[in-house]
Amino acid sequence: MESAEQTDTTRESNIQMVEDPLASLQRPMNHARHHHPESSAVTPTSAAMMGPPPLAPNTMATTAAPMVDATKFGRSESRQRSFTRIEGMDQLEKPIMDDSANLSEAEKRMKEEELSFYSASDNDHGDDNIWGLLSGVGGNIYEWYDFAVYGLLAPEIGHTFFPKSSKELQLVNSFGVYLAAFVMRPIGAILFGEIGDRLVGRKHALVVSILLITVPSVLMGLLPGYSTWGYLSPILLVLLRMMQGLSVGGQLAGSYVLSIEQSSNRTRGFRGSVCDASSVGGFLLASLVTSCVRVALTSEQVDDWGWRLPFLFSLLLAPLLYHVVSHTEESKFWAERSEQKQTEEQIRESEGDSRPAILDLMASPFRRRQLAGMVGILSATTSTFYILFLWTPVYLSELRGVMSQAHADSMNFTVVAIYIVFLLLSGRLSDTFPHRMDLMRIGLPGVIAACPTMFGMFETGSWWGYFVGQVQLGACLSMVNGGLAAFEVEMWMADPTLSFTGVAVGHNLAATLFGGTMPLVATFLYYKSNEFINEEEEEGDEDFIHSLLPRMLPGFYISVLGLLSLICVSCVVKHPHDVRTGAPQLRAAVEAENRKFKAALKAKKKKRQNLDDQINIEGAGDAEYLPPQIT
Repeated sequence: MESAEQTDTTRESNIQMVEDPLASLQRPMNHARHHHPESSAVTPTSAAMMGPPPLAPNTMATTAAPMVDATKFGRSESRQRSFTRIEGMDQLEKPIMDDSANLSEAEKRMKEEELSFYSASDNDHGDDNIWGLLSGVGGNIYEWYDFAVYGLLAPEIGHTFFPKSSKELQLVNSFGVYLAAFVMRPIGAILFGEIGDRLVGRKHALVVSILLITVPSVLMGLLPGYSTWGYLSPILLVLLRMMQGLSVGGQLAGSYVLSIEQSSNRTRGFRGSVCDASSVGGFLLASLVTSCVRVALTSEQVDDWGWRLPFLFSLLLAPLLYHVVSHTEESKFWAERSEQKQTEEQIRESEGDSRPAILDLMASPFRRRQLAGMVGILSATTSTFYILFLWTPVYLSELRGVMSQAHADSMNFTVVAIYIVFLLLSGRLSDTFPHRMDLMRIGLPGVIAACPTMFGMFETGSWWGYFVGQVQLGACLSMVNGGLAAFEVEMWMADPTLSFTGVAVGHNLAATLFGGTMPLVATFLYYKSNEFINEEEEEGDEDFIHSLLPRMLPGFYISVLGLLSLICVSCVVKHPHDVRTGAPQLRAAVEAENRKFKAALKAKKKKRQNLDDQINIEGAGDAEYLPPQIT
């Protein structure tokens, strides 16, 4: 009897390993899934990631399901396998089966991957670790302080490194160098995504990114101007700025992923908003320091050497940040998955399927759609952020001349502080909604209307108009950004070995395409509006409406991007919270799989207990027990 039982157990284990060597490694992962915070139900396992739960004989009736394409998440075809059909799955697969003649292979694969995405395991390792949050907060403040100082000092930098240009071209050239850093951010996202997902983890990726931004920041503060080194000086400025962009490409995404993976379901939105607020806090600190420099020094002193002080100030933050990062723990969600890394690499190498994280991500049609939708959603938020907190002070002081640069920076400082309060409140509020997208759908129409309104209020010539116009746009933006950090990470949490790459690449592509180009586009639209107004004045048409609408052109540009974001939120991306608010057959399928999984675990435990009892009974009379050996 003992030999027969051992043989059956060994055969069952071997069969499971042949079906999918990775499945047995991934089953220990948590199976809590996307339920409302008040719900304590345990949700389903992923058919694609973890395979079917082992079933005891006569435990439940199952039928073989159609073969799932195992290459859909970058795996080779040799690991194709069948999975247990769950109740309600036939309703979800009905479009595939009924319209198989009309659907392409890519469309069938897309729908299969959606089902796998919704049934993937969730993260239950979140313990709201404070050091992980502080590490992300400190790193963001440091990185975004160094990154923002350049934009706030763009006029002085243009005067130092592009002195032969006109004042307008100096500003454009300075913003062009600003754009060069954004071009490097997607490259940095791919680099740090590989480091954070496949090599050393989230914590060490943050350390590398912090070191990478410190050196160029200090060197920019020491770099001689055009009058000393000639054309070599602006060339070196561009190279140093590109190094900064490479670093920032991994920092913000790394802080998001590390903080959210260490968060419980009830606090993800708030902790994500804290990380987001810390990056805004970097802008706040940069605005404070530059304002102090401009108030304490004369304009000639700032143009000559004072603009270098904010860059050198970053050296004071480095020791404190290192202390915080040294106390940070690695993400347990990623660490659990990384324990399987050696075995997975051996399997991939034997099949010739070892490749970087970015290629695994792009191999899936579903993930490509997620990435495109994420960029579309962030198009409005990133462009609004940069036009409000970076370009508006330059617009009011340098372009319109309605206030001094120091007064514009002081107002910007106040607006940023108010925005941070709104952002934290919105992050906390996002955790109370059934779906993470709900608050975003409320905030986006506000952004669409508020940005043109802000530029209209600037034409009142009143300080209250300047201030209230910025505050009302910041309030609408905070409703979108409050839960956005958690939203981004949850979009990719189905596979923790790709989540860093997915968040970093999507976020930085949007930042490059829409954030980095924002100052140039807005400046171009401003000069174009001047042309419209001058033409109308020459024609004798000087009424208020005809002079107001051209000034609102930058705001209308943001409105168009806001419409794009709203479409992507509503129609393109998929999110785990869809299970809460989605179609009834989707919820039925998930709940049925949850019940079957718990029943299978119970049956397996009972079978193992029976086997242990049998061994104890048969070996009770033996003087010495020798465990069975597997040859």
